[in-house]
Amino acid sequence: MLISDLTEAEIIARIQSRLQPPPDWLLVGIGDDAAVVEPERNRLEVLTVDALVEGIHFDRRFTPPDAIGHRALAVNLSDLAAMGAEPRLALLSLALPGALACADFDAMIAGLAALAAAHRLHVIGGNLTESPGPLVLDVMVAGTVKPRQALLRRGARPGDAVYVTGTVGSAAAGLEMLKSSTTEVTDTLRGHVSLCVRRYLYPEPRVRTGLLLARNRAATACMDLSDGLADGARQIAAASGVGMRIDAAALPIEDEARRWFDAHGGDASTSAITGGDDYELMFTVRPNRTGRLAAALRHGGGPITKVGVCTEGPDVTLVVGARDTPMPRGYGHFR
Repeated sequence: MLISDLTEAEIIARIQSRLQPPPDWLLVGIGDDAAVVEPERNRLEVLTVDALVEGIHFDRRFTPPDAIGHRALAVNLSDLAAMGAEPRLALLSLALPGALACADFDAMIAGLAALAAAHRLHVIGGNLTESPGPLVLDVMVAGTVKPRQALLRRGARPGDAVYVTGTVGSAAAGLEMLKSSTTEVTDTLRGHVSLCVRRYLYPEPRVRTGLLLARNRAATACMDLSDGLADGARQIAAASGVGMRIDAAALPIEDEARRWFDAHGGDASTSAITGGDDYELMFTVRPNRTGRLAAALRHGGGPITKVGVCTEGPDVTLVVGARDTPMPRGYGHFR
């Protein structure tokens, strides 16, 4: 059965069947012209939107349908994490090719719904349209944060330490693996580097870490690394009016990713920081706030690594050995 075999009402019903029961604060939900929600007291609203377009952000030849749905929501949750916001609700807009199999559609919605449930986020409405071209998922997510606790890209000062969560480059390596030949991908999925493939297909937004950084007021600046660490370093430095020195030797790169880059002719450090899709957080911390950072981590903030320092000058550099080199460019949607 294909999407073209269903009515709009039937498609909506398939979505609703996979969502959590509506919360008390949702006064009007799916089925009306718009949703009506009760605002959360003494909290600021944090809004973000991202679109995933087939052929640009994912390739259905090697991206399972549930991973498409997972990624569509994960990219938005990562933005909320970077702001220190707690996820609350989402609106889902879909442009669906008529030839899309209903089984693939169901799996896609199941992947999105599972991640939403894991973060106690409710899909409260959206829009459906038929697409003559690519499959498009456009997701708007809203979260909340207490006043004066929102994390911003600006706020870093010279002398602030630079940290990153998790590892960098794994998703970029995973994407390269998936783009390689079918035989090689099969071998990769069976082998020790399959972690990288999973990091690309099913990214884990660092919502918990962002919440703890905000609640403990540990970070002076923060952003997510959807377009790579190199891009993140440049963005925070520009917004804060500082320079930044990143130590290549300190970068947390998975052994599997490092082996892949080395084996395929790329410098591991450069490849790891210029590839996108990590959805980790980069943040800065004042020297006198390390105690707050430690307190945040005691409550399950996850692994972090100090990778550099903010400087007086405007230059953003990568330190390789004893030499400062210009920071390479990260991923860009428009060149």
